[in-house]
Amino acid sequence: MKKGIHPEMHDVTARCTSCGFSFATSSTSTELKGTLCSQCHPFFTGAHKFVDTAGRIDKFQQKYNKKK
Repeated sequence: MKKGIHPEMHDVTARCTSCGFSFATSSTSTELKGTLCSQCHPFFTGAHKFVDTAGRIDKFQQKYNKKK
């Protein structure tokens, strides 16, 4: 490998912001955060769950349920 052209690697802890699950890994970033992980994502858990951090579902329902 050529010297001086590769990014510096860091040992970091990756964290899920939804459930708090974390694990150690290596990355060129100093911090890793994700919104969903395999511990809380509905595809992997089999549980149907809405992850609504910005209130998008409520905004959608308010916008289109005005007629009722």
